[in-house]
Amino acid sequence: MDRVALRGLRARGHHGVFPQEREEGQTFVVDLVLSLDTAPAAASDDLTLTVHYGIVAEEVVAVVQGEPVDLIETLAQRIADQVLKNDLVEEVEVTVHKPQAPITVPFDDVTVTIARRRP
Repeated sequence: MDRVALRGLRARGHHGVFPQEREEGQTFVVDLVLSLDTAPAAASDDLTLTVHYGIVAEEVVAVVQGEPVDLIETLAQRIADQVLKNDLVEEVEVTVHKPQAPITVPFDDVTVTIARRRP
């Protein structure tokens, strides 16, 4: 399998368990690694034979901006489900960063990473 990676997709969402997170929202950052066979696209130089990462990016941002959830684990799953709707993607690794998480001690980032495969 070949890999296509998108790193640092940013979108504002209203996810979290605390009322302030739901009301004010915050920026979430998403990294993706898509596993697929890019050989047909490479051989023909045909975009329709590979994943259109610009469209994937827009779809992921729409999920982050969409219906709020309590957990970033749930958000990561929703993103994975959306990406796997693309028939060419066999597997996806999703990392959701929550750099503004409501933590009372100094920290750089909170992330959840999941890997999902087409059934």
